[in-house]
Amino acid sequence: MLSITFYNEFSKVLDDRILLQLNSVKTLKQIQVEDLINSEWNSFLNENNRDTSALDALNFNLPAHVLNTPGIYDFTKYEPYGNTTIGLVSSYEGISKVKIIDYNKIKNILLERAGMGSSGESYLVGSDFYMRSQSRFIPQKTPSTIETKTKGVVDAFSGKIGRGVFKDYRGIEVYSVYSPINISYLKLAILSEIDKSEVKAPLEQLRSKLLGLTVLIMVIAIILSLFLTRIITNPIANMRKSLKIMAGGDYNQSKQFVKNPSEVKDMFEALDHLKKSLQGAVIYSKELGKMNLNSHYVPKSEHDVLGKSLIKMRDKLIEFRNKENKNSINTKRQLVEGLENERRRLSRELHDGIGPLLTSLKFYIENHIEDKNQKLEMIRILDGTISEIRLMSNALMPSTIDDFGVGIALTNFVNTIKKTSGISIEFEDLTQEDISKITKNQAINIFRIAQELVNNALKHSNANNIRISLSEFDEFISLFYFDDGIGFDLKNVKLGSGITNIKERVDICNGQIQMQSETGNTTFEIELPIEL
Repeated sequence: MLSITFYNEFSKVLDDRILLQLNSVKTLKQIQVEDLINSEWNSFLNENNRDTSALDALNFNLPAHVLNTPGIYDFTKYEPYGNTTIGLVSSYEGISKVKIIDYNKIKNILLERAGMGSSGESYLVGSDFYMRSQSRFIPQKTPSTIETKTKGVVDAFSGKIGRGVFKDYRGIEVYSVYSPINISYLKLAILSEIDKSEVKAPLEQLRSKLLGLTVLIMVIAIILSLFLTRIITNPIANMRKSLKIMAGGDYNQSKQFVKNPSEVKDMFEALDHLKKSLQGAVIYSKELGKMNLNSHYVPKSEHDVLGKSLIKMRDKLIEFRNKENKNSINTKRQLVEGLENERRRLSRELHDGIGPLLTSLKFYIENHIEDKNQKLEMIRILDGTISEIRLMSNALMPSTIDDFGVGIALTNFVNTIKKTSGISIEFEDLTQEDISKITKNQAINIFRIAQELVNNALKHSNANNIRISLSEFDEFISLFYFDDGIGFDLKNVKLGSGITNIKERVDICNGQIQMQSETGNTTFEIELPIEL
């Protein structure tokens, strides 16, 4: 029963961990695919040379309603050879323009197999339930000829995001996570899967070991039972023999009752000790099944095979959980770094791309528009647009972080909030400007955390005063936040994405966070280690 209990509990935990890992991989690939398509769409709309993607460049015909409706489409069913074709349609001066997204870009994202094991794969499926990306198991077949009407695909096109264990398009049981992708007129489903046999292989080995352990326990129990039986029956047999003699009328017998009270007492003490030992092992195995790996257990002796086996299992589970936590943090770090890089890129595009164009337009208006009132109005609108773009660029990625450090960036941010919010907000910068050891990643995460805290306070806390300080010491960085708002109940409140994002960024930096909140006094104390 101990083996079965542990095996079932561990199997459930393993299923959850595998599905969570697959969900992280699927989410990352979905973000990358959606970002690629949106990037291609934005680039297509902003092209100055419009005849680069003219309609006559296609080798197939499109319906009139598609050509007359700008958007993003799945053209696979119109492509003569059934090759995956994601197309973009726009209209310029009454002329329809079409561009095809390079399929290799999408394929490279989906065929990246980091964290997928030897049998894992991620793929796209069209609304006709046929694949839109290459199968790694049937690479020679055109994706649009492979039917994929599985439970995950059907649920995804029903608008569901889910996970489970079911048969894939090959008829093989897999762990699967799925979700829909809806961009403009493009309807796809994305799935990440790994064969159940690969996941269960270590579990099968564990089951064999548990079976051997069960047999060992049974052998020990049988030997112990035989030994105890002799102890119990010998006194009873001697007593029966003596009673027979007395029943025959021989009251002058020389034999006496053999009571052996110490042996019977020892027997019951041994049974009680065995019972307590097994009870302790069962309780400890349940704790392991609940992944409570900090519970204490000590083997009864150096020959306690069961106890030592449980300790080894606990150590293996601790090792597995530590690796899982490390993988989870690495996944979060990659997602956050990707997000920040995209913000940095968008900020640079706004600042270095659109900004100079608007400035040039302003100079043109100043030098070529003769109507004074019209010129002043146009310049006013342009100045407002330039100012708005600068604010957007600075919100996406303040350039002062790279140039002057996170302290100056937060000072500028606080000054901007002061001008627009009407509440009292103060920031104290105690970083070591010239010899600061704060890394670029730490600086970005510290800025985002402070930004999130202030935004939350402005939206929800009704605070009148906010105080923030950033201190840099030899071994750690300290960020302290205070506001006098209405606060929130740490035990009962359902934390939103803001607090969750803060915790994830602290985890990514291997830091620690302490939160306290009550009416008039909400504080966050965050410490991040100095990275040597």
